[in-house]
Amino acid sequence: MADAPLHQRIRAEIEARIRSGAWPPGHRVPFEAELMGQYGCARMTVSKAMTALVEAGLIVRRKRAGSFVAQPKVHAPVLNIPDIQAEIEARGQAYAFRLLARHVRDADPAAGGEVELAGGGRLLALDGVHEANGRPFALERRLVALAAAPEMEAADFATITPGAWLLEHVAWTEAESRISAVNADVEDARLLALDEGAACLVVDRRTWREGRGVTRVRQVFPGEVYDLVARFGPGA
Repeated sequence: MADAPLHQRIRAEIEARIRSGAWPPGHRVPFEAELMGQYGCARMTVSKAMTALVEAGLIVRRKRAGSFVAQPKVHAPVLNIPDIQAEIEARGQAYAFRLLARHVRDADPAAGGEVELAGGGRLLALDGVHEANGRPFALERRLVALAAAPEMEAADFATITPGAWLLEHVAWTEAESRISAVNADVEDARLLALDEGAACLVVDRRTWREGRGVTRVRQVFPGEVYDLVARFGPGA
């Protein structure tokens, strides 16, 4: 490595600090001007190293704030309904769920699918943020059919998340997930502590129990922390 170009050495030294844990997720990487002074090189050399680290998924750049060590991605099977809390805790991070809004309302006929989901009853609307080590990990907006899960209206989400409550209390027989990539709007960016327009992964999921709608949820993840994995075989 001593004979390697300087930008590769800078990248290797920063990567070593990240992989050793000396620079944990969320740690601010020195500004380019600081690195230029440390290594006695031009901005282009530092920029090459930083770009390589971004492409490797090791750091993320935030406008006006600088560069930070990336959160390790959670890999979720596409065909399963993931337990976000379990996935965050499995990678050694502290999990928390912050409930932002909660109310019961009638289905909106103008909103596609709400009347069908409600099944003649009312809907429980829940908004919240999943956090990993005190940082926003996912924004969740959920509708639950109280006709399918009436006890959920009185559930205490201080000790269990809405998704975990449903997994424990309402068996689902069919699920549909729709995955898309979006740029964070002003409100989502604020709640996820992102720059407006930042790349996000969105999972829209619906579940049914024997043909009756149970829940519809939209989860928005910063693109740097989450991906979805499907593994197939020739007989699957």
